[in-house]
Amino acid sequence: MSDKARQVILQAEVVVGYRTYIELITELLGGKQIVSTGMMQEIDRCRAAVEIAIEGKRVTVVSSGDPGIYGMAGLVYEIVAQYPENIRPEVTVIPGISAVNAAAAVLGAPLMHDFAVISLSDLLTPWEMIQKRVEMAGSADFVIALYNPKSLKRTTQIEEVRKILLRHRSPLTPVGIVGHASRMGQRAVISSLERFTQEHIDMFSLVIIGNSQTFVQDGRMITPRGYTL
Repeated sequence: MSDKARQVILQAEVVVGYRTYIELITELLGGKQIVSTGMMQEIDRCRAAVEIAIEGKRVTVVSSGDPGIYGMAGLVYEIVAQYPENIRPEVTVIPGISAVNAAAAVLGAPLMHDFAVISLSDLLTPWEMIQKRVEMAGSADFVIALYNPKSLKRTTQIEEVRKILLRHRSPLTPVGIVGHASRMGQRAVISSLERFTQEHIDMFSLVIIGNSQTFVQDGRMITPRGYTL
């Protein structure tokens, strides 16, 4: 997290978040009211945060990584807008380090040129739309970063992505997989588009698939910007 995010959490009276994320910051939570819920309860969680803020308390809603990238910032704004203007609490988004940034740093420099970020979770987005986005990004030669690449129940989508992208780029295209980026238990491996689905991939993984120019040097994944050396 950023230093500013740490300071905001320390200054909060109430901290609200997904139970797993709350557990990651227990050392910052002494003496605070904690509101935590499980997966799929995002609306209830954010509404509780807004209502507590309306009461006059300083509330922090925590997300994993950056709150504006697959986080809770947008949902909080949507819920705040449902209340009368005269009681709406002020909302400030504190930037953090997204998994895509953290994973890229572990792998080397794979995001040095244009890239697309796509979540493979179809809980809120139809799978057909996700497939179309992968197809378009693949044909446009974007480096592609995949969030939520594979879960215990959702195991086939990552293989379908591999097949789609093999229509657009070499089987030897470098693919980096980072688990628990910047956290305890961090792990990373660089594979190829042809073989990367044989590696361990789960919901704590971030997958970065290179473009036609991406290469591996000294164990680091690099996408050139185009400078002439």
